[in-house]
Amino acid sequence: MPTDGRPILEVRELRTYFFPEEGTVKAVDGASFEVFPGRTLGIVGESGCGKSVTAKSILRIVERPGRIVGGAIHLRREGGTDPAATIDLATLDPAGLEIRHIRGGDIALVFQEPMTSFSPVHSIGNQMVEMIRVHTRLDKAAARERAVEMLRLVGIPRPDRRIDEYAFQLSGGLRQRAMIALALSCHPRILIADEPTTALDVTTQAQILDLLRHLQAQERMAVVLITHNLGVVAEMCDEVVVMYLGRVVERGPVDAIFHAPKHPYTRALLRSIPSIRASVRTKLPTIAGSIPHPYNRPPGCPFHPRCPDVIRGVCDRSEPGPRPVGPGQTASCFLYEESP
Repeated sequence: MPTDGRPILEVRELRTYFFPEEGTVKAVDGASFEVFPGRTLGIVGESGCGKSVTAKSILRIVERPGRIVGGAIHLRREGGTDPAATIDLATLDPAGLEIRHIRGGDIALVFQEPMTSFSPVHSIGNQMVEMIRVHTRLDKAAARERAVEMLRLVGIPRPDRRIDEYAFQLSGGLRQRAMIALALSCHPRILIADEPTTALDVTTQAQILDLLRHLQAQERMAVVLITHNLGVVAEMCDEVVVMYLGRVVERGPVDAIFHAPKHPYTRALLRSIPSIRASVRTKLPTIAGSIPHPYNRPPGCPFHPRCPDVIRGVCDRSEPGPRPVGPGQTASCFLYEESP
């Protein structure tokens, strides 16, 4: 795995659109970010901002009628030390052999709801053994042995017995652990976790986050954590990408995003976090309005209809590009037209 400080994955101006009969849906519209070895990137935003579609685009599993229409997804190959040792995932055939080897082998995905991700008619072990054998040269017995070891690694009790059970026989927390074991069974270089704790209680959520942190340190893998929980982002992430309506509106180190947010949308998200210091019976701050319908995207800056700092005649006419607003921090906002 590259450890020279260069990103292992670079997403550049990614555009993933859906083309139903009603019109075009720009689910991801020019997103750019980097993922570094051994570090955690958090992608945050309200529901419908394009976070999950971004993850599916990286693995080329976007459902029809969606497809990537522009941009690049550069993955550094194992042991790559020069720019030529990269592959653009956006150019691969989604059903081709090369991307099938990358899924699970180089990049793994933990879905939001493992109950709908596991096959209901195959045992946990059958699915793990199949994946291990696809990406390795192990025989069936050795693959089963590795699957048991992975279940043990993620803290599932009696893994030699649980491996023959089905997803519906496991609790929510054990199902999520089994999904993580499945994702890590081939030692991927990048783990994408899409809302991995949303359906869990707070105690189980803390256990899953501790497990991810431990496994990341042990495997030295990169993690992309997709969530709407800003508390989880503050605890787990090194860098943060804030998405709104398919675009990256701000990105930077986690400390800068939380202590010196620049984009009005980022500031509004942080104000919405409940605080134990708030006065009794006070209303929680909210973001005015709601995310526009995908068929009715506003002109100019996509956030301007909800923005308290909107500049009339500017924000509603032109779309801002990313501007440097601090060390390693950028924001797409006309408030930072000049250097800060």
